[in-house]
Amino acid sequence: MLLRSWQGPGASLRLPAAALLLLLLLNLGWSVRASEITFELPDNAKQCFYEEIVQGTKCTLEFQVITGGHYDVDCRLEDPVGTVLYKEMKKQYDSFTFTASRNGTYKFCFSNEFSTFTHKTVYFDFQIGDDPPLFPSENRVTALTQMESACVSIHEALKSVIDSQTHFRLREAQGRSRAEDLNTRVAYWSVGEAIILLVVSIGQVFLLKSFFSDKRTTTTRVGS
Repeated sequence: MLLRSWQGPGASLRLPAAALLLLLLLNLGWSVRASEITFELPDNAKQCFYEEIVQGTKCTLEFQVITGGHYDVDCRLEDPVGTVLYKEMKKQYDSFTFTASRNGTYKFCFSNEFSTFTHKTVYFDFQIGDDPPLFPSENRVTALTQMESACVSIHEALKSVIDSQTHFRLREAQGRSRAEDLNTRVAYWSVGEAIILLVVSIGQVFLLKSFFSDKRTTTTRVGS
């Protein structure tokens, strides 16, 4: 999207500083790799994911159970030779940061094998590497220009906004799932109460009717 300022007929089109700043931020992509997935994990099931990581790369695994059961899941992370880097049982959410000790394929798995009939919905975000500097000369000795400082500030603010939006969406989805589950339980309980009330009412009617029903007795005279 190209932003221009119009100054009347015959005037030249100029790109204002704010538009230039916006275009610069839009053209700067994230070179950090990230896998952000939400998936269904059936009962008695295990789901694994694999990622190629270079030695010395800093990685962060963050996960959260959105729906299902007690909102817990088992998580396990292994390096290319099978060494367990992270292992937690029945966690609702967690975050783990590590630095790759060797090149190769790293594996992390989510398990719902302890559940016999409840499936789960799991969200995870696997980030690989750090954000590179916005400008090639950002690590120079001299100070950044005003435009570069503004870009860096906006860049950090946008990352914070994205993280906050993700967490709020997860909390909203989890809250909605719990509300729907509670609504279903209340509906079943209401139907059960109505049935019990109907049965008790009918029983009371027949019981009261039996109290007031006429009981005819017959007498027999015995003659001498």
